[in-house]
Amino acid sequence: MEFRVDLGERSYPILIGEGLLGELGKRVEALSPTRVVIVTNDTVGPLYLERTVSSFSGSVPVSSVVLPDGERYKDFHSVELVLDGLVRAGADRRSVIVALGGGVVGDISGFAAAIWMRGIRFVQVPTTLLAQVDSSVGGKTGVNLPAGKNLIGCFHQPSVVVADTATLETLPPREVSAGLGEILKCGMLGDESYLREIEENTGRIRALDHQALASAIAGACRLKARIVSEDEREAGVRATLNLGHTFGHAIEKLAGFGTWLHGEAVGCGLVLAADLSRRLGYIGPEDVERVRRAVESAGLPSRIPGLSASEAIAAMRSDKKSRGGHIRFIVMKPVGRSEIEVVPEALIRETLAWGGYTD
Repeated sequence: MEFRVDLGERSYPILIGEGLLGELGKRVEALSPTRVVIVTNDTVGPLYLERTVSSFSGSVPVSSVVLPDGERYKDFHSVELVLDGLVRAGADRRSVIVALGGGVVGDISGFAAAIWMRGIRFVQVPTTLLAQVDSSVGGKTGVNLPAGKNLIGCFHQPSVVVADTATLETLPPREVSAGLGEILKCGMLGDESYLREIEENTGRIRALDHQALASAIAGACRLKARIVSEDEREAGVRATLNLGHTFGHAIEKLAGFGTWLHGEAVGCGLVLAADLSRRLGYIGPEDVERVRRAVESAGLPSRIPGLSASEAIAAMRSDKKSRGGHIRFIVMKPVGRSEIEVVPEALIRETLAWGGYTD
């Protein structure tokens, strides 16, 4: 299936289906690049790099950069490795970067594409469920700092997104569950019927049923594409896509980047966001229970005991959504609708205590 992210001259197609990797070369060559540089990592590369290179006709030079795998490598050093690869390839302003991997590869590749010669084109080829439903769409790029996640970056839209569901067959079950965290988020922030579909098909998705996967991926991407088309640079409604992320980013930072997968932290963050929304009077206990059941059915943790509430709040103050030191959250009003607002610290502490945090 194919649909577009409508951004005027920056519009681009999203392709979803089984076996699309074999058609990638044709899609990239249609962009008339002078050179192609494929960026991948040392986990995905042995699985799919050769197949990706062989999809090209030979009419354009193709080279590759292989990064170390893991969230802890989402830093400036990895960006420098990509830039060095562009130098070796003789890349110019008409060259194209292909990001072959999960969200870390996509974010690093997109950031390198944005700053090489003040911006070149890149193509997203996400190979994890989480990247296929989230980071590959929307143009957010960047790297982490010790102070927080994605604090350095920019908006740089891809030229095309190619999501081959066959690449998900090599994912560990934990990675599939992590992708479900972002899928559930999409349903909870604005689409009740999509949320019901995911709740009913969670088992099929975890079993890698291609029909269920394609439907779930398409639903998440369509919702994100609509929101991005309305608010490309997160001046308003796009911020709601961060439902569960203020809690989730703090979890990732305090536990150590890479200890929790992003989707695991988001899943736990959804439950905490639901409890916070209940304390604000926007949803009832039955809604919180529904969110908890959905998260746990996806194979995700619903609580994280033992972290410091004070350290978590300090981490949240550095979140990109904070304003003037005030922590802003995406809250549910009710499940299926969400908004952003400043929340009193006392209520945040109550939710953190409920979630197992210590003071």
